[in-house]
Amino acid sequence: MVEDSAVIRDFLTHILGLVPDFQVVGVAHNGEQAISMVAECHPDVITMDIHMPGMNGFEATRRIMESLATPIVIVSGSSTVLESVTACRALGAGALAVEARPHGFGHPEFVRSSEKLVETIRLMAGVKVVRRWPQSHPAAIPVPPLTPVSAWSAIRLAAIGASTGGPSAIVTILAALPKDLPFPVVIVQHICDGFTAGFGEWLAQTSGLRVHIATDGEVLLPGHVYVAPSGTHLGVTSANRTLLSADPLENGVRPSVSYLFRSVASSFGKNAVAILLTGMGTDGAEALKLIRDRGGVTIAQDQASSVVHGMPGAAIRLGAASHILSPESIGQFLRQLGAK
Repeated sequence: MVEDSAVIRDFLTHILGLVPDFQVVGVAHNGEQAISMVAECHPDVITMDIHMPGMNGFEATRRIMESLATPIVIVSGSSTVLESVTACRALGAGALAVEARPHGFGHPEFVRSSEKLVETIRLMAGVKVVRRWPQSHPAAIPVPPLTPVSAWSAIRLAAIGASTGGPSAIVTILAALPKDLPFPVVIVQHICDGFTAGFGEWLAQTSGLRVHIATDGEVLLPGHVYVAPSGTHLGVTSANRTLLSADPLENGVRPSVSYLFRSVASSFGKNAVAILLTGMGTDGAEALKLIRDRGGVTIAQDQASSVVHGMPGAAIRLGAASHILSPESIGQFLRQLGAK
């Protein structure tokens, strides 16, 4: 556990101490101490605060992933844009998930929020992570060949759905796209409540594209990116506009990738490209098949590059993906597709 506040350390230790098969093997008060303790304690998973004196959670995550790669869950008590951007940067450095700090004792949401944190820690502890080498000049990514499909010259929309591990994959994809991309990009990313604005800001900073947290009825413009807001389904209409909905959860989530992809299949059909990225569960898999059945281009992230291959793996098993690619190749694929 990495947390600079003694009160919060005691609070989180109490919550995790109630779980029979959990053991807190070490507590670090700052980023520098976290790095040395990982080597000493060899934890299965790390909970990481973001705002700490000295080395913050982003830098500590980066250093740990470059030396002794370990699953990291960012646990944040603030959803300010600045802190959520830093949390998202930590995802880019190799952290697996962001969770809000549970509500305090006596709060009506204390049990639910505590259980959610415990569930995330348990799941992330089982993820195999690899060492992140220090960034230098990126190697050239081979561009997958485009199958000659005439409808591709008329692509009007790209839709992306993702969950666990998705933010980093999405950043990689968008960073490869030109600012004059001839179609809009619409994204549903399962992310902790309160972090969507920071996620959007991070995408804008890393890609240079114009990123919006979607509002209802917006016109979808080429070269713009629209991100589903927290707690709201995002769809698209045949009039080339966004559609927000408070309909019930699908696959246990809202926004749901399935909701977005169904609307894409209905409104854009063969003129769409849809991408299903890393994530737990099956959200989006069957709806991706709808898009493929209507002639659209469909892509699932490959297993080797996925943090969790649940969602794209389900789509592949259904025959929903016309292409199976890494995020680097997906970015180059879309860039090439946009140039047609």
